[in-house]
Amino acid sequence: MSEHPSVSSLEEPAPTATKEAAVEHVAPDTGAAPTELSNYPRRWAALAVIAVAQLVIILDTSIMNVALPSAAKDLAIPASDLQWVVTAYTLAFGGLLLLGGRVADYAGRKRIFIVGLLGFAAASALGGAAQNEGMLIGARAIQGAFGALLAPAALALITVMFTESHERAKAFGVFGAIAGGGSAVGLIAGGVLTDSLDWRWCLFVNVPVAIIAVLFALRIVPESKAHGDTKFDIPGALLSIIGLATLVYAFTEASKQKVAANGTVTTVGWTDSLVLTLLAVAVVALVAFVVVETRVANPLLPMRVALDRNRGGSYLIFLLVGAGLFAMFFFLSLFLQQVLAWSPLKSGLALLPFSLGIIVMAGIVSRLLPRFGPRPLMIVGLALATTGMLLLIRTSPDASYVSTALPAMIVMSLGMAMVFIPASSTALVGVQPHDAGVASALLNTAQQVGGSLGLALLSTLSISAASSKLTDLVTGGSNPKDLAVQHTASVYGYHTGYFWGAMLFAVGLLVAVFLINAKKDALPAEGAVAAG
Repeated sequence: MSEHPSVSSLEEPAPTATKEAAVEHVAPDTGAAPTELSNYPRRWAALAVIAVAQLVIILDTSIMNVALPSAAKDLAIPASDLQWVVTAYTLAFGGLLLLGGRVADYAGRKRIFIVGLLGFAAASALGGAAQNEGMLIGARAIQGAFGALLAPAALALITVMFTESHERAKAFGVFGAIAGGGSAVGLIAGGVLTDSLDWRWCLFVNVPVAIIAVLFALRIVPESKAHGDTKFDIPGALLSIIGLATLVYAFTEASKQKVAANGTVTTVGWTDSLVLTLLAVAVVALVAFVVVETRVANPLLPMRVALDRNRGGSYLIFLLVGAGLFAMFFFLSLFLQQVLAWSPLKSGLALLPFSLGIIVMAGIVSRLLPRFGPRPLMIVGLALATTGMLLLIRTSPDASYVSTALPAMIVMSLGMAMVFIPASSTALVGVQPHDAGVASALLNTAQQVGGSLGLALLSTLSISAASSKLTDLVTGGSNPKDLAVQHTASVYGYHTGYFWGAMLFAVGLLVAVFLINAKKDALPAEGAVAAG
């Protein structure tokens, strides 16, 4: 968001969620035999059911961006904790993605697909009924966990049902178009539901859709399982979850605000003992994860996939882009509703040009990629994205949306389309068929985890900058209770977030320049597909 995690759903040829689940279907000697469901007569009807389920995941990301300020006001969520409503979902989703793919492979894709839908619906109902901050954040984490089961099962089912390359490309195209359009629909739906009913309906709406999808899935979607070695890499899964969760928690804890006796507001900071402890635990866990993955027989993440320069560069770019984009949507949504006092619907419509810009540019980039190759497009795209993020620094409490925020979003969206599509292809350059699924899954994980970490980090920097600005204004004689003074401090904090988001994009630009060297002839016929 979004948090615009949904942005990457517009990738070539079809932006959808993928997981390690697909690994078993790519290699003829592993998993379900490629011909097991290749002539399944109801495969197109099953695709429709699966696409609707993916739409639920995509919608829930963008729809909550619009609902956030209303939820924060209703449940009295402080600014330092608000990003957890986004982060809890993306962290659980990204952290469990690879494990979710294995569970779907081994327990049965249809079964886990249905379990994921039902669990997602139950978590949505819980979040919609939330009575406090903890209940909402907990429900969002549960949503993410079940989404990590649902998404890989969906992709794996498509992979086994559509084995002929032309049909598969068409199936992924339909699936990706629905998922990509879902981000735009979510922005509008979030505004309509929040304005006409209540922010809670942005979560409640998932329940009937999921139940209807389950009823059709029971009758239409076929079952499929992987065979052979079905051992789970539990140590790897636990270490990755612990490492990522403590890392995000450390960033979030550092951003917490403290009020001194004289009324001065400061943040906990990076030298706090708890923050340092959490950072140390995160580093140890993540290093241990890498060590374990090089030694276990059935790793969640085979190191050979990540260490190739083109694939590794693609994952790193998605990590950095996810970090910047999630924060951009978070800050911009707060700016529109809390500073400009726009309604949720008006704010949703104001964010829509970003999604539309990617949709339009994606078609152009798909035609340019075979001609120019990935590297030039990614370099230009990341340069545009960096420029667009820096243009958001021109926003102010009394600035015009049309002259400041809108141009910035358009420039950024054009750049992002030039990044997502080439990166989705270079993520599979030179990968062996058996590793194709995990290569795509890692792209999704990088985006989701990047969004979680980026939002936590940039929120910390933003809140710290806003607190310092407010302190300076009060020291200069301003009234801290004056709304205009508060808005000035908040916007200053958003500017800090935009600046460092731009720096993340700039680092991604350097990665593209120095790591990506794949030629146009080396690109796979089917790009990786990423979750929304």
